[in-house]
Amino acid sequence: MNVTIDKNSGYCFGVEFAIQMAEDELAHDETLYCLGDIVHNRMEVERLHEQGLRIIDRTQLEQLHDCKVLIRAHGEPPETYQLALRNNIELIDASCPVVLKLQNRVKHAFDTSKRQNGQIVIYGQPGHAEVAGLNGQTGNRAVIVMTEADLDQVDFSRPVTLFSQTTKSTAGFYHMKAVIEERIKAAGGSLEFFDANDSICRQVSNREPALARFAAEHDVVIFVSGRKSSNGKALFSVVNKTNPRSYFVENEQEIDEDWFQGVEAVGICGATSTPMWLMQRVKERIEQVPETV
Repeated sequence: MNVTIDKNSGYCFGVEFAIQMAEDELAHDETLYCLGDIVHNRMEVERLHEQGLRIIDRTQLEQLHDCKVLIRAHGEPPETYQLALRNNIELIDASCPVVLKLQNRVKHAFDTSKRQNGQIVIYGQPGHAEVAGLNGQTGNRAVIVMTEADLDQVDFSRPVTLFSQTTKSTAGFYHMKAVIEERIKAAGGSLEFFDANDSICRQVSNREPALARFAAEHDVVIFVSGRKSSNGKALFSVVNKTNPRSYFVENEQEIDEDWFQGVEAVGICGATSTPMWLMQRVKERIEQVPETV
């Protein structure tokens, strides 16, 4: 059996940067706090926990004073920075530059929309850290949509500005854009007042066609990702659509030897939040599968 790891899978530069910043701090500090999981991958969170990274939630952040807290790549809303000032917390800001740029765009669009009685709509996962940071730029007044049913919250007779969470599916974004256009027409509104912004990170969207090609080249595909990863869900849907013999696993312990019956070529790939060391571990486990299986 030939087992290949997709060389284009693994961390995007934003996640890699955040983890490097955490490791640099932990090289001279025994403990570093991180607001939320540094990456949506349980295995990597556990590895960094052993080095001293402590994951905290917002309630715990409010109780901290005079310490260092890492802001992960997802970014944070303005109130997090205000709280840090009040509590004398030094923020190690590892916000992804792509996310920071999008936050600025959302803030500018919101300020403009207020003068036009418009609405900011964000295509993204409610409660996701990045979406919370984006919504914070609007004073939490954006409409968050994941499904067509969520669009019932929007007044289509008023101007609409649409953005996307950076890690969402490109196909999903353009489907939502098309649905919004139809609803504006049905409401008697004008598309002149609809501004759709494809704000999906190109490091993410460019992986979709590459992953589809990779999936087509292998008999079985093992997709490695944390189950909480929005990007992982989006990319796995691309892989699974191309190759139905694709399996989503969080680690090597979830491998089922029956998947490899009569298989010659196995491909391993993952999300932008999947460490290469974990995909390598999955590869080593698959290579242990008996040839008689």
